[in-house]
Formats: sequence, C-alpha cells, structure tokens
Amino acid sequence: ERALQLLELGGNVEEDYIQIAQCFEATRQRCCRLEQDRRRAREQLARVEAERTALEVKLKHARNQVEVEMKKRHRAEAELEKQERKLQLVVESLMRESRGSRVLSREQRSILSALAGQHCGAALASGRRSSAVDESCQSLLSHSDISYDRTEDDV
Repeated sequence: ERALQLLELGGNVEEDYIQIAQCFEATRQRCCRLEQDRRRAREQLARVEAERTALEVKLKHARNQVEVEMKKRHRAEAELEKQERKLQLVVESLMRESRGSRVLSREQRSILSALAGQHCGAALASGRRSSAVDESCQSLLSHSDISYDRTEDDV
C-alpha cells in the first residue's frame, strides 16, 4: 500500500516537474525575445545618436553661416549709411550753391530737390526695412531659443 502511495505521489511529482520545466522553457524563450529586443533597441539608439551628431554638425555650420551673413549685412548697412550721408552732403552742398549763385537751372534744382526728398524717404524706408529684418532675424535666429552646448565644439 505504501509503495502504491509513493507511485501515485511520484506521478504527481513528475507532472509537477514537467510543469516547472515548461515554465522554465517559457521564461527562457521570453528572455531570448527580450535580448533580441534589447539588441534592436541598441542598434536603433546607435543610429539615432549618429543622426543626432550629424544634425549637430549641420546646426553648428548653419549657425556659423548665419553669423557670417549677419556680419556681412551689418557691414553692408554701415556702407549704405555712409554712402547716404555722402549723397546727402553733396545734395545739401549743391542746394546751397544753387541758392547763392543761381548757376543751376530750375530743372537741375528740381532734380536736386527730388533727390533730397527721395534720400530722406529712402533713409526712412531703409530704417524701417532694417528694423523689420532685425526683428525677424532675432525671432528666428535667437541663440537663446536654441539649446546649444559649446563644450561639444571641441569634438
């Protein structure tokens, strides 16, 4: 009778061992899937980091280009102002001479008056245009809007 009980108990134990072995196999398969997912995630991370690095390089070049273009624009605006001042001085000088000596004809004086008027209008218009450009550039290209770590420049 006791041997019979052991055999019956042994049958249940064997089923339990089979069930435990099946659980271990399921766990092993799950671990394998997770390992594959980890490898794929690492590969994707490497690709994304490489892309990020390339984009950071492009951003750095773009920032440098913007800086160069801004310097060119400032130099051009300074040159424009200088030329406008020269033109204004020439117009004022000719207007003074024409009043005192009457050497210039009425047509020439009207042309000078028109130039003086256009110069003032152009100066006002260029002032408006310049500030509009400044405002738009500041809103689009503000360095404070873009997070940029300069310590990576050495890389």
